[in-house]
Amino acid sequence: MIRPFKPLIVTMALALLLIGIGPMSIVSAAETTNKTPIAIELNGETVKLADPAIMVENRTYIPVARVARLLGAKTSWNKVNEELTINTALGDKIVLGNEVPVVYFNGARYRMEALPFLADDRLYVPLRQLSELLHAELKWNADTDVIELKTVEPAEIKDEYGLDEISQQFGVTKEELLKRNGLSGESKIAANKKIKVVVPSFFHKAAKPFTEADLLLLAKITMVEAGYESYEGQLALANVILNRVKDSKFPDSIRDVIYSGRQFPPAHNGMLDKSQPHAGALRAAKDALNGKNNVKDAVYFFNPAVSKGSFWSSLEVISTIGHHRFAK
Repeated sequence: MIRPFKPLIVTMALALLLIGIGPMSIVSAAETTNKTPIAIELNGETVKLADPAIMVENRTYIPVARVARLLGAKTSWNKVNEELTINTALGDKIVLGNEVPVVYFNGARYRMEALPFLADDRLYVPLRQLSELLHAELKWNADTDVIELKTVEPAEIKDEYGLDEISQQFGVTKEELLKRNGLSGESKIAANKKIKVVVPSFFHKAAKPFTEADLLLLAKITMVEAGYESYEGQLALANVILNRVKDSKFPDSIRDVIYSGRQFPPAHNGMLDKSQPHAGALRAAKDALNGKNNVKDAVYFFNPAVSKGSFWSSLEVISTIGHHRFAK
């Protein structure tokens, strides 16, 4: 059955704890200088990675790009957007972002269980998650302390070996097989067609959709209100809008949040309509829509040098970024 190997992950966690890599937050993980080389057996060949394994909340994280390339994938890093694109040997396209919970998998968006993160200029993801993305089987050899990753070859449709038989052999449903291979229930599958059988565990967690109009409008308001701020400040501003959408005290759409009330004067004086968001504002808006949040549940922002009075002073400030305070 091609499924997550949870008991093996627990075993690896214990093993890594024994060699001195303990639980830590994402922040402390990214700042660590303790490097422990990892021994990995890829398709029967042992290789050592100079970059460390990092334990976060009982998950074992490893650097994505190096392992992906060893399994035949091609990778490219977008330094500006902090995104890694992986084109696998089996033709899958994967896009992962730094601390972004949504993964783009063959054009569809899904929410992952754990966040990717940067450490020492390497993007890390949980080992189990990476094995699923790369259509591989994961094992931990407790005798040799070696992580074993083996590429799982696609199954080949034959006259007496169809989806029913493949489903039974690999422990996945026919519906999952169809979805994994971009097929519909009405599809006629030709003989000799190869079927991918490793189904990522996030496949049942589709991310909340958004439209291009949502993205552009959120980027515009981010631009006019915080375009001069750092990426973190722009991300925070975008999240205030989205937090309001989720809060019952405010309208339930991005457009209605922006155009209602008086917090956003650019929405009423023409500045918003004329706004041309730069790349930073577009990235912040997209990352926020994909679930990256650096201000928790803040629904207000203000510049303390400009906004004064009892209302603003009564708010609980969650974070201060640049010129703005973010509060609820």
